[in-house]
Amino acid sequence: MKTFGWTPISDGGTGGRDVVAPDERLSWPKTFGIGVQHVVAMFGSTFLVPVLTGFPPATTLLFSGVGTLLFLVITGNRLPSYLGSSFAVISPITAATAAHGTGSALGGIVAVGLLLIVVGAVVHFVGTAWIEKLMPPVVTGAIVALIGLNLAPAAKANYEKAAVTATITLICLIASLALFKGMLGRLAIFTSVLIGYAAASFRGEVDTSQIAAASWVGFPEFSAPSLNWSVLPMFLPVVLVLVAENVGHVRSVAQMTGRDYDPVMGRAIASDGLATVLAGAGGGSATTTYAENIGVMAATRVYSTAAYWIAGVSAILLGLSPKVGAVIALIPPGVLGGVTTALYGLVGILGVRIWVDARVDFSRPINQLTAAVPLIIGIADFTWSLGQVTFTGIALGSVAAIVIYQGMRLLGRTGSAALD
Repeated sequence: MKTFGWTPISDGGTGGRDVVAPDERLSWPKTFGIGVQHVVAMFGSTFLVPVLTGFPPATTLLFSGVGTLLFLVITGNRLPSYLGSSFAVISPITAATAAHGTGSALGGIVAVGLLLIVVGAVVHFVGTAWIEKLMPPVVTGAIVALIGLNLAPAAKANYEKAAVTATITLICLIASLALFKGMLGRLAIFTSVLIGYAAASFRGEVDTSQIAAASWVGFPEFSAPSLNWSVLPMFLPVVLVLVAENVGHVRSVAQMTGRDYDPVMGRAIASDGLATVLAGAGGGSATTTYAENIGVMAATRVYSTAAYWIAGVSAILLGLSPKVGAVIALIPPGVLGGVTTALYGLVGILGVRIWVDARVDFSRPINQLTAAVPLIIGIADFTWSLGQVTFTGIALGSVAAIVIYQGMRLLGRTGSAALD
């Protein structure tokens, strides 16, 4: 197989099985259909991040497509993944923008990307064992959980602006997940937003004049980053989350495809970092490999990277439509409140899932305190100012998770009661 080519196959897939490998493809019309499914699957979460942070949605969509294509190139077209917007940056972006403007938030995103590139380079040469020792599942789960739960006040603020619309949207989201399986279930966010949008329009909560005025084709709004040292501590924990997400998602794809992706793990992390740097440099949000698209592969059993090329190009084309961007940007607060009440909670539950999947033993004090203290710090949003630098709940909670675990392990070497 050529590096950037695919073996055409019939619907039967590899070896007569109903599986399409990363280096294979169905007919182009069918591959296009799978690619569109990937676009729809990522769309609900990817457009929500810029809407919630005040970034231009079209810009973020454009950079998610560019980032996905870069990811495919850097990983040698071997690893099927889509790079969508990361929810881990919502809280630091919101705080940085409020304190120092959008440019400072973009600077924080660029810093996250640069650190990811460094981590990716280290992983490429020495492997991932050091990550697992520094951040075992009890630590990773705590960090992911506190990032989601730290956003609870933001969900409440939007919900209260239009409680009826928010309730309709939330009920639709829950009902969609309960009633539908497969792709329909995975589109629950998208469909609930559409229904909520319609309800808000009926209730007079949407001003469509900006949509009508927007052109169909044009460049999105670009913004330049600025360096503000005081906001960087807010973004540092995001690096830990993105590393954990990338490692987990790459291993999930490896399990599904039966292929060894450890040799490209470092390149996967570094390419996500490069995509994040480019996004931050132009006004987009940080990227991460998307579980939603891994779900599409699990449902379709089509792992062809060709579908991701189509998805990436499609996202770029959507980003070049100001009218699409206007439609997304005008999603009413009530709709956002309904969706994020569930989504932010689900981010928190993802942390719990990490604990469950790893069978973390919470009868041990070391695990209890590693989870308990950071969660309180993150949920209550503790802050600590050191000169002009302010550390928020996410930064303090993430550092606390690592320090408590590693500190108790060190102390436990001389007194095992601390661990038992």
